[in-house]
Amino acid sequence: MSNGLTRFLGDTPGRTVLKLLVASFVVGVIMAAFNWYPADILYMVRNFLVNLWETGFAALGRFGGYLLLGAGVVIPVFIIIRLFSLRR
Repeated sequence: MSNGLTRFLGDTPGRTVLKLLVASFVVGVIMAAFNWYPADILYMVRNFLVNLWETGFAALGRFGGYLLLGAGVVIPVFIIIRLFSLRR
């Protein structure tokens, strides 16, 4: 049982707990310095994803507009070129 647990944790359970305590303390000090809380981080991630979603669709809308604008010129030119090449 101990070998499986040690393999899963990557180290002995005692050392793993000590590493987690030190890492938690350091992260806690940094978060306190920036006045961040875990809920704030979740809200930041949520807002980032919502903004990405909204701007992504706006970019797709602009892409579609550019596509239609270009197709209004490219398709007729393509048809004219194909018609002239059929006569040969």
